[in-house]
Order: sequence, then structure tokens, then C-alpha cells
Amino acid sequence: MKLFRTVLLGLPLLAGCGGDTARSFGFTRDPPDEFQVTTRAPLSVPPRMSGLPLPTPGAPRPQEQRPPASAILGTAPQAAAAPSGAERALLAQAGQAAPDNIRSQVDAESLRLDRPERSVVDRLMFWRADQTQPGTAVDAQREAQRLRENAALGRESTDGVTPVAQPPRRGLLDSIF
Repeated sequence: MKLFRTVLLGLPLLAGCGGDTARSFGFTRDPPDEFQVTTRAPLSVPPRMSGLPLPTPGAPRPQEQRPPASAILGTAPQAAAAPSGAERALLAQAGQAAPDNIRSQVDAESLRLDRPERSVVDRLMFWRADQTQPGTAVDAQREAQRLRENAALGRESTDGVTPVAQPPRRGLLDSIF
């Protein structure tokens, strides 16, 4: 019974350690990235050792198959020929070229916009932050009444002042908690 209590009390502590507990214990599947997986050529021993070319340090292996760099890095392959007159005219109409660091700029903007999910510890420490909602709340009953009156009188639905819901009054203990 004592062991059961210890385990029962230890589970919330373990869950509060932050991070992804399911991933830490191996309960989720992490398949490899299909663009990063490459195959290696099998090793083989040639029948005759004489007549083989001497290896050159730093040279690529001739028997290894490599995917094009554009498939791995996400870059466009280099054009072999100069652009034609029609291509140059199209590029001139498109405006100025994108800067060289456009990918890093887009990544920085997406990181700023994409907020990661908050951990249990963050939610416990900053629990009051979720209470303030952006924008102004509209009083639904009074707004419906205003719209019915405008429709009955033949006025536009935008005529009149939109009623705003008043926030509830806070008590003495609400400021503490």
C-alpha cells in the first residue's frame, strides 16, 4: 500500500518535469525523415587487387549514389544555360529579386507567429495570463435587440451603437488570487 501511494504521488511530479514525457518514454513513433535517408553502396572485395586506381583523399566515392543537392537542401538546381529573352522580360516585370537571406527571414517570422504549446509548469506558474482575452466582448442580448429594432424600423444594421458587455466586478479576494 505504501508503494502504491509513493507511485501515485510520484506520477504528478514526473509529469511536471516538463518536456514531452510520452516521447521520453518512447511511446510515440519518430519515423526518419524521408529526405535525409540515403542508401550506401554495399562493400565488395574485387577479385584482383592490381589494376585498381589509387584512392584520392577527399574525392567522392564513385560507387555511391547521391541524391541531388536540391532534393536534400531544398535549393533550386543551377541552370545550365543563360535565361532567354522571354525569361529576362518576365523577371523584369516581377520586380526586384528576393534577398539572399529570405529563408532565414521567413523562418524567424514563422517562429514568432507559431507559439509552442505551454508545458505544465508554465501553465501552473502563469495561470492568470489566460484570463485576459484580446478584443471587446459584445453583449449578445442587447445587440440582438438593437438589430431587431433596426430591421423593424427599416434602418441599416450598422446604425446605432454596438452594446459592449461589461466585465464582472471583481471582489476583494479576486485581486489576491
